[in-house]
Amino acid sequence: MKVAEVFDLAIKLGTAADPRGQKGVARHLARMKKQFDRLSAKEKEFFDKEKLTNPYADCAINFDDGKTQVKRVLAGIDIGGSEILLASQLNERGKKIDLVNAHHPQGKALANLHEVMEMFTDVYIQNGVPTHIAEKVTEERLKEVGRGTHPINHFQAVDVARHLGINFINTHTITDNMVDKFVGDYLAKRKPDTLGDVVECLMELPEYQQAKKNGAGPKIIAGAPNHRVGKMFMEMTGGTNPSPKIYEQFSRFGISTIIGMHMRDESMKNASDVHMNIVIAGHMASDSLGMNLWLDELEKRGIEIVPCGGLIRVSRNKSARGGQEKKK
Repeated sequence: MKVAEVFDLAIKLGTAADPRGQKGVARHLARMKKQFDRLSAKEKEFFDKEKLTNPYADCAINFDDGKTQVKRVLAGIDIGGSEILLASQLNERGKKIDLVNAHHPQGKALANLHEVMEMFTDVYIQNGVPTHIAEKVTEERLKEVGRGTHPINHFQAVDVARHLGINFINTHTITDNMVDKFVGDYLAKRKPDTLGDVVECLMELPEYQQAKKNGAGPKIIAGAPNHRVGKMFMEMTGGTNPSPKIYEQFSRFGISTIIGMHMRDESMKNASDVHMNIVIAGHMASDSLGMNLWLDELEKRGIEIVPCGGLIRVSRNKSARGGQEKKK
């Protein structure tokens, strides 16, 4: 597989796990096509045409030499210039790295991070929030995040990769979709009765076990272990934290418990004020779980995975070193 083929596979798997469903993703791409068609010839010069086929603005090929067959991937949660240099050093020492795969975005994908938050609107509507509220609350938060990422030096690490000829992609919302679906399906099957049961269920997964040892395991930040779960809402995808204003709407429309990766204090307060429960599974552990589900697909295709950058590597492939092997 070449880099572009690897990335195309990632988009396919991310779309399959998207909380909007296949039709929701298709509607998003149709809106992008409609937006593009309405542009003037001059405006079309500055439109990123990848948005017509890639529904995840925070996922991208940052550098691709166009010729490398990918046999070994250096994968991490956070990849910066140091990790790109690590790939170069490994190359010099005879451990050829064909591709660096980050979770968190860099380059254009970081600049466009806020755009992927549009998916919140569809997900909120699916959970009973009126369309006008879902749209306005999401739009306000999307613009806030866009203002926050705008001044960042987006291409610093990408430039290092380009100068060293290191192929570099990132798979952010793609793998967040995968962990969101995996954990959501897992908890739906286990049917935890209380918040304490939710934490116990999460702690059966090896990524969360390792995170607990590392000091960042699952925890209840609103509610108590004996509080009943009620209707759960998975909050593990969508680019970043949603608007703090959404929790009042969730409570109003029957959601009792949020299962998330991380949460800002303002959001925690707003959710607590309407008596919601919050279980935080953990950021690095959840990101690692999503990445692992993706990397396992590469491993199935004969590609070796070298973990770095905070990735808690767990393979669920039985043929890969005896099944669930943890690496740090």
